[in-house]
Amino acid sequence: MTDLQTAIARYHDWLAEGDLAAECQGVLDTLQQQRGLTFGERPICTVLRPRFLTAEQYRQLQAAMHALLPAFRKAHERALQDAAFRAQFRLADWEEVLIQDPMPYRASSPTARMDTFFADGVPRCTEYNAETPAGGAYHDALAEIMLTLPVMRRFEQHYEINPLIPHKHHVLNALLQSYAEWGGVERPRIAILDWDDVPTRAEFLEFQRYAQTMGFACVIADPRACDYHNRRLFINGEPVHLVYKRVLISELITREGMNSPLVRAVRERAVCMVNPFHCKILHRKTSLAVLSDEQNAAMFSAEEQHAIQRYIPWTRVVQERRTLYDGQPIDLVPFVAEHRESFVLKPADEYGGKGVVLGWMVSQAEWEQALREALTQPTVVQARVPVPTEPYPSYADGALHLLDRWLDTNPYIWQGAYASGCLTRLSTAALLNVTAGGGSTVPTFVIEARA
Repeated sequence: MTDLQTAIARYHDWLAEGDLAAECQGVLDTLQQQRGLTFGERPICTVLRPRFLTAEQYRQLQAAMHALLPAFRKAHERALQDAAFRAQFRLADWEEVLIQDPMPYRASSPTARMDTFFADGVPRCTEYNAETPAGGAYHDALAEIMLTLPVMRRFEQHYEINPLIPHKHHVLNALLQSYAEWGGVERPRIAILDWDDVPTRAEFLEFQRYAQTMGFACVIADPRACDYHNRRLFINGEPVHLVYKRVLISELITREGMNSPLVRAVRERAVCMVNPFHCKILHRKTSLAVLSDEQNAAMFSAEEQHAIQRYIPWTRVVQERRTLYDGQPIDLVPFVAEHRESFVLKPADEYGGKGVVLGWMVSQAEWEQALREALTQPTVVQARVPVPTEPYPSYADGALHLLDRWLDTNPYIWQGAYASGCLTRLSTAALLNVTAGGGSTVPTFVIEARA
């Protein structure tokens, strides 16, 4: 069995020898710049070590997802059929309209990511990004760069390395499988759609190059560039058959409305879009509350209930009600108000850490104000989970620095059925999200000591 702490310490010791850290930093800076690996103006990786997992840890992560995913699928299927049950997800009116259309293919989220904190061998799933999971193409590119760092020559003499790539391959397979189930017969022309000014354009370019290498025409465009007529979607005068949707549905509807060319084309089955509008049911943070809430326990098998209790922290929609906490009945709002250091508040449909309130980071007055606001809009309250830390090396001002950073562990989910690959984000702040600023992305490597 690989001793992970020993492997990390050896890596850092080797990195500290001579001018190796400076040499590695030069390689990292040069290759990120050449490949345009930035989030806005910032390089996406600022440290000199990948995330290391043991093979056993990676198996534990995959096993947890395998145990949980049937419960999410069951909740989604029931939500489509039962309006009273679906009300627990707190969908917006326009979302209710869109999910009335037939499912275009089997999986509601062909591409997804489960955001977790992995401590003491137990992944604790805090959010299900079931709409537009980012980071996969970044990971592939960073893994290739990290493998070229000079320190890796020494490390690979002692450890077998599996860099968990390629994520781009999984994305393309998910797109093509969905397109086939949708009924597509032509070789698809793919469009990656998001606003022109988003900071993740470099990742779109990585995927575009990959799709083109695989023989598929692929264009990156703003949704406002879409034109729809004669039951065909066009971009720059060329037809599009398959949309890799990276724009958020809520922003698309807010900015362009329900009658925009893209929305009309999808609803009239003139183009296949991945992920579909139906992904919003599970993407909302209320989905974790639906699984966690004791009032829904009877719909899940004993195995599913065990997985929910083990891997999903206690989560509830904020409302005036009685519920159970650690098996004891409580009045939800007064209890959460009194125990702020044990909870976090999250808007049901925001991203990038927007609107998240960590109870242990604010005053009692600020917490109670946030609770009052939470009662006026769909919000969940979630039990605090332990956030692990690891030391990571960086090179600045001519010296190597080791600094403990918080980190998450976010497996990618494909076709709502299995996990493969993993995004790791680092931060020196309590809120781990690169969008929120101050964070870094690193590739995840599974390592095993050589005999």
